[in-house]
Amino acid sequence: MSFLVLSANAVNWNGGQRITLRAGETAQCTTLRPGQLYGIFVYNSAQNDNNAAVSVVWSNSQPPVKITIPGTTANAGSASVGFVSGTDTQTVSVSLPSNSGIAQVEIWLGSVSMPTDTSGLDNEHLEIDGAPHPFDKYRRYYNVPPASWHQLTIVSTVTQFISVQFRQSKATVFVVNETSNGLLDGQIVKMGPTANVANAVVTTNATIQSVDENLQGDGTQWVWMNADSPDNSSQSTISLQSL
Repeated sequence: MSFLVLSANAVNWNGGQRITLRAGETAQCTTLRPGQLYGIFVYNSAQNDNNAAVSVVWSNSQPPVKITIPGTTANAGSASVGFVSGTDTQTVSVSLPSNSGIAQVEIWLGSVSMPTDTSGLDNEHLEIDGAPHPFDKYRRYYNVPPASWHQLTIVSTVTQFISVQFRQSKATVFVVNETSNGLLDGQIVKMGPTANVANAVVTTNATIQSVDENLQGDGTQWVWMNADSPDNSSQSTISLQSL
């Protein structure tokens, strides 16, 4: 496990809450748990077409990891997501460099337990009723499915809708109605040896308007989080059905 030198000027991000970073600001979380995979969600919220790049530090022995988030004039872009494991580090920091000008980003942590501070997010229990539920921006769903088979369905009529499913040590990135260009280069970033293990982070792509996934409950929590813009999410739904 890696240990970082704590920054005295960093924003306390131990709740993994949704916050805004501006040029020269750093957020730091020191509460990552061993055995749990975390997603750092980063939206470019400057409402201009300037790209933003954040630096993520997860280890003193490894250089910072750069995550680029394309700009949009209407705050309509998808999130970039960086994955890191609490097995590799207890502490992670996210910085927007001081030379970033007018850029600003929104960030929060996702996992089966994060964020513990859900202010700024819609945190709801996903009922196992087979009914479609809205899957809009800032939405987080959770459930502990019984030890039987279930079917997860995510639907979007808008191109390239992106969301993330979390288990304890695994994550699946769902891309529904994928375009021919696919995800942007560097939009999904894996940091550290554990996040880079085969099948720790999997991307499931569908060129049609829905994706289905069979899952079997095992007494642990599952979490689903939106990683897309308001426009892409406006008609997107998620459902969980017992088989």
